[in-house]
Amino acid sequence: MKALILGFVVIAVAVMVVLPAGLDWLEDVLTFLRGSLPVLAGIIGLILIFVGVADIKDRAAAKKDESASSDQKSTIPPRKD
Repeated sequence: MKALILGFVVIAVAVMVVLPAGLDWLEDVLTFLRGSLPVLAGIIGLILIFVGVADIKDRAAAKKDESASSDQKSTIPPRKD
């Protein structure tokens, strides 16, 4: 409950700082956001590359396991009753 109230307080302070009646930091905030977008895009791109490589590895491992299990099934001789 404390975290929820503190979250609302922090958001309210952030909004008041940006408003012209408050500290009027809107231009500074927008400049910061424009400067941080390329960095954020680079970080997101790296994360997506890592996820893609992990997905390719998982698919290769699944394919290898699937072929190994099908090989085991074909090598088991049929029962003679």
